[in-house]
Amino acid sequence: MANRIKMAVEQSVVVLWRQGWSYRAIARALGIHRETVSGHVREAQAANAVDSAAAWESASDVVAARRDGPDNSKPATVTPGNGGDGSSKPATVTAGNLDVGEPSSEASARGVSCNGDSGQQSKCEPFGAVIDEMLELGLTAQRIYQDLVADHAFTGSYSSVKRFVRQRAAVSPLPFRRMECGPGEEAQVDFGRGAPIVEADGRRWFPHVFRMVLSYSRKGYSESIRREKTEPFIRCMENAFRHFGGVPKTIVIDNLRAAVSRPDWYDPDLNPKIESFCRHYGTVILPTKPRTPRYKGKIESGVGYVKDNGLKGKTFKSLEEENRWLTQWETQVADHRIHGTTRKQVRELFEHERPSLLPLPGSYFPCFQEGQRCVHWDGHVEVEKSYYSVPPEHVGRRVWVRWDSRTVRIYNLKFEQIAVHARGEIGKFNTQQAHLDSRKISGVEMGADALIARAVKIGEKAGEWAKAMIGERGVTGIRVLLGLVALTRKHTNKEIDEACGLALSHGAYKLRAVRQFMECRTEQEQFDFLSEHPLIRDMADYGELVPVSFT
Repeated sequence: MANRIKMAVEQSVVVLWRQGWSYRAIARALGIHRETVSGHVREAQAANAVDSAAAWESASDVVAARRDGPDNSKPATVTPGNGGDGSSKPATVTAGNLDVGEPSSEASARGVSCNGDSGQQSKCEPFGAVIDEMLELGLTAQRIYQDLVADHAFTGSYSSVKRFVRQRAAVSPLPFRRMECGPGEEAQVDFGRGAPIVEADGRRWFPHVFRMVLSYSRKGYSESIRREKTEPFIRCMENAFRHFGGVPKTIVIDNLRAAVSRPDWYDPDLNPKIESFCRHYGTVILPTKPRTPRYKGKIESGVGYVKDNGLKGKTFKSLEEENRWLTQWETQVADHRIHGTTRKQVRELFEHERPSLLPLPGSYFPCFQEGQRCVHWDGHVEVEKSYYSVPPEHVGRRVWVRWDSRTVRIYNLKFEQIAVHARGEIGKFNTQQAHLDSRKISGVEMGADALIARAVKIGEKAGEWAKAMIGERGVTGIRVLLGLVALTRKHTNKEIDEACGLALSHGAYKLRAVRQFMECRTEQEQFDFLSEHPLIRDMADYGELVPVSFT
């Protein structure tokens, strides 16, 4: 009898659940725990086969076995519907004083909850339209509950929202929508596992198979590579474009790390090199929604086709040998098949699509390396043991560097170019004059021309003396010009200009001479002639003395 009751419980739970009962209502009607109900439902979903008539008969035995239960003031009974006596009345279960039957269509339309209580309307029902909009956005029940409380003064519990959302989702699941594209509009990309490579020394390893499929014609390109890195991924896409003879307008990819640095359905972050690749070829890469492979179903089946038809059961001695086989298989087998969806030969449909592809650029995407660097306090970044200057305002900040065999380009984090250098030797500093702060440029570095220009601003004679001095003394006169300019800190331009004029007239081209002429002029200005003194006679006395002395 115990086994009979256990089996009846399982069948009764499944039948009541299929009639639209909630877990709580079934648990109360049959006197079991909700977790037990959930477990039986999961088992039934896996088995997917239950006899309704036998289940209702067993349900009567279960309820009858619990008639004398302490929680029921009235014995529980089960009234079978079409599965029992052939009547058209829907089956009901009466537990104690509570009559819990299959919810009518009218009650379902009103959103009446069948949760085993008084059958009152769900508190979520007034917000049904709002909840439906949130479900379309993909929000969870927890998020919906939080937004209802915060924005709509919802007073119900989270459990009621969860039940309401579960019922809403189970009522009418929407079918998947097939998305078909026009010629040249889209290509889809994915990776799979390739055939094993058995090398001469016996080492066995599996490569990754890159595959790109044009969504319109299903024309494909396959290539095996060692690792799913950014550089091999770019080269595979380039080879696919050359194989097709053109570029699709958009490329749908998975969120592989070689291309997507941060997956996000609304605003993903692409690898900067991938973004440059797209600009070079005039195309756009669109990552799919994370963990949603059906968004790129054409390539999902395409990778499976390569593995099952092209590579299954084969081994190769090298990666090159496997790629030669894939090229042959694509042109001789895959292109000649009648596709199961389009019902047309792939090659013929591709010939119709080829003119719609974007033209190939004149050159391949330049091969370069890149990475982030922090600007040292001397205003340089290190790239493969060489050092390159950046503008002084970027000291201590992070920048993005791209380099190849000839050029080093430096960008800020907005990918605005801030410096470009020719590749330098290892251990050398490559410094541009524009990247030096003016306060850190010495006078000697400024050069003779710049210093002569500053001397000309002092005065005309100072400029002439400076030019003559440089012509007389050469490179050693640069520091003399620095000293001449430094005199402006203590003397006026007029004083310096007059002293330079005197030095020029005497052919004196040492800074000491200019200083001496300025000191002499200062002493002369400080000497005052006395007009009155006991030893100095009046001029009238001299007038009387002169005639007497010369007679």
